[in-house]
Amino acid sequence: MNARWAVLLWAVLLAGCQSTHEQLIAEGYPPAFADGFQDGCGSGRDAAGANGLYKKDVPRYLKDKVYAGGWDDGFRQCQGEVLSKDRPDAGSIYNDRERRWEQQKTQDAGRAYKPR
Repeated sequence: MNARWAVLLWAVLLAGCQSTHEQLIAEGYPPAFADGFQDGCGSGRDAAGANGLYKKDVPRYLKDKVYAGGWDDGFRQCQGEVLSKDRPDAGSIYNDRERRWEQQKTQDAGRAYKPR
């Protein structure tokens, strides 16, 4: 019985070690997209930090739109993650804007339904 639990635990731990590339493939993304996402993500993280190093297969980027789309998505997403970690108030801009919009919407609805 303990051996079964050990095997199950080992399988769960291995599944948690799946790379982003492998995860994208498992979710049905084309390999070219996953390749581009992986390269772009690393580049986005580096661009947001001090390194500024990029990994991009330029000939492939120019010829393969799927790779290019993956690279662009990975770059933006991972750069944004790093930048938002550096700015703890990054979410408050959206929240303040959302709160003002909700308030305006409620006021407009109140005026619209006010009996005349």
